[in-house]
Amino acid sequence: MKETLRQIVSITMALLVLFSTMSFTVDMHYCGDHLVDFGFFKNAENCTMKASHSNATGEDSLMKMEMDCCTDLEIVQVGQDDLKISFDQLTFEQQTFVSTFFYTYVNLFEGIHNNIILFKEYSPPPLIRDVQILDQTFLI
Repeated sequence: MKETLRQIVSITMALLVLFSTMSFTVDMHYCGDHLVDFGFFKNAENCTMKASHSNATGEDSLMKMEMDCCTDLEIVQVGQDDLKISFDQLTFEQQTFVSTFFYTYVNLFEGIHNNIILFKEYSPPPLIRDVQILDQTFLI
């Protein structure tokens, strides 16, 4: 039970660090109220809502009018970059404390799994007579 709980907490903390340091950008292109393109890993494509009109006087130039209903939306989530802790800035006393704490913590759980039974190799003494029945002394 404890091992499972420890693994769940470890995975949760690893995912928390991963998602707190991850940066991403979401690009969306709207035409009016409708979402035309969505880009998570790439930029959103612009729609082809451009109309070309020729002048009534017969000139060769084309006027391109862009529609005003199109909008681009960009959501940027910037992750943390300050998680790296440098051990160069620790003083000698702090380094000594960290090393002794680690050493004692590791050695704290060293002998828990070894259940030593001292009388395992010895058999119990033979029962010659039952003293409690002979003396008529019973625990109630």
